[in-house]
Amino acid sequence: MKRIFIICILPILSLGLLGAAPSSDEVKSTIRKAAEYYTGTIAVNGGYVYYYSPDLSRRLGEGVATATEIWVQPPGTPTVGMAFLAAYEATGDSALLDAAKAAGTALVYGQLKSGGWQNSVDFNPGGPRVQQYRNGKGGGKNNSTLDDDITQSALKFLIRLDRALDFKDREISESAKVALDALLNAQFSIGAFPQVWVGPVMDHPSKESNYPEYDWRTEGRIKEYWNMYTLNDGMAGSVTETLFEAAKTYDRNDVKDAIRSFGDFLILAQMPDPQRGWAQQYNYEMQPIWARKFEPPAVAGRESEDVMMALLEIAKFTGDKKYLEPIVPGVKYLESSLMPDGRLARYYELKNNKPLYMERKGDVYSLTNDDSNLPKHYGWKNPNRLDLIKDAYRSGGTVDQTVKDRTPEEIVKSLDDQGRWITKFSGEALVGQPKFKDGEEYISSKVFSENLEILSRFLKSK
Repeated sequence: MKRIFIICILPILSLGLLGAAPSSDEVKSTIRKAAEYYTGTIAVNGGYVYYYSPDLSRRLGEGVATATEIWVQPPGTPTVGMAFLAAYEATGDSALLDAAKAAGTALVYGQLKSGGWQNSVDFNPGGPRVQQYRNGKGGGKNNSTLDDDITQSALKFLIRLDRALDFKDREISESAKVALDALLNAQFSIGAFPQVWVGPVMDHPSKESNYPEYDWRTEGRIKEYWNMYTLNDGMAGSVTETLFEAAKTYDRNDVKDAIRSFGDFLILAQMPDPQRGWAQQYNYEMQPIWARKFEPPAVAGRESEDVMMALLEIAKFTGDKKYLEPIVPGVKYLESSLMPDGRLARYYELKNNKPLYMERKGDVYSLTNDDSNLPKHYGWKNPNRLDLIKDAYRSGGTVDQTVKDRTPEEIVKSLDDQGRWITKFSGEALVGQPKFKDGEEYISSKVFSENLEILSRFLKSK
C-alpha cells in the first residue's frame, strides 16, 4: 500500500498540480523580469497609463492617451510606483527603488501650481490635456482635484517615496510638502474638502446635515458643485489614508488636527432619520445636492460604506470613540436598504428611501425608480461591504480589502517570456471604460501592480 501511494503521488507533485509555493528566488526573478519590461518598454518618462495593447500601438487612460501622456488617476503612475516600492522593500533590489523614483519624478513634473494633480500629465507643453504645471512648462487650467483618488494617490506615493529615499531627494521632498500644504489649505473649517481647488478655500458656518425643503428634483442645482463639500468616489477613505501616511512620516501636528477635523465633518454629514447614511455631495447648508447631471441629491450607498470605513480608521488613529458612534445606525440603515440580491443602490431617494436611478435619451437624463433601462457608463448597484465593516467594528481592527483572487503560484506561472502579464477581456467593468472586444488581450497596470504587491507580501511572509 505504501509503495502504491508513493508511485501515484510523485507524478502529481512533479506536475505542480498541488500548487506548491514558488521559491523566493523564483518570485524575485518574476518581479525583476516584470519590472524590467514595465520600466524598459512601457514607461514614458517614468510614468504609466491604465492599459496597453500587447503590441503597444494603443495606450489608454480615460480614453486614448497620446505618446507623451501618463495617467495619475489609479491604476496609473502612483499605483505602479507604490508596487515598485513594495517590491523594493521585499527584495532590497535597488533597481526597483530607481523605478519608483522615476515614477515619482514624472509626477513631480505634472504637479499643478495649485499643489495637486489632474488625472493626466502631458510632457508635451502643447498637448491637448496639458495643465498649469508648477514647473512652468504647461498651460491651461490649474484645478487640483480629489476626484477618483487623483491627488490623494500621487501625494501618498510621494510621501512613501520620500521616506524610502531617507528624505534626501530634494525634488521629491519639496513636491510632497507643497502638495500636503495645499491639501491642508483646501480643508474647510468644518473639516470637509472640496472636489477641486485652485487655492485656499473660503470658510462657511458649521451646520449639521439636513434634508432640503425645496424641490430637489428641479431646484438647487449648482453649476460649480465641485467647490462644495464632497465625499464622491471613495474620497473619505482615500483622503484619510493620505493624511495618515503624512502623519506617520512627518509627525506634523497640523496633519493630525486635519484628520480629527475631517472625522468631525463625517459625523456631522451623517443624515438624520429616516436615512442614517451619507450623501455624495453637500452644499454649504449641509444638504445633499446635484453633482453631474446623472448624480442627483440622494443618500449614497457606496459613499456611506466608505465613510464608515474611514471613521473606523480615524477612531483607531485618534483613540477617540466618538468617531465610532455613527457606525451602528449607519450599518442598520444600509442593511434595511439592501435590495433582494444583497446589493446596495448607488442612490436612495431622499426621505422615502426608494432606489433612485436615471434613464438616458441622448444627452438627456431623467430620474426614475425603474432599473430596467440603466445607462451602462455608471455603477448604479454595488455589492455590499457591510460584513467587513461590522467585523472591523467588533474587533477594533482594519477593514481588509486586500486582493486575494490570485496566488503567487499563478502569478509566477502566468508571466510570459517577455515579462508581461496578459489579460483577456471578458466583459468586466474596468476603470476608464476601455472599448475592448470580448477575448481581446491587453496589458493592465492594475494587474501588474496587484501582482507585484501579492508577490511582495509573499516574500515578506517567508
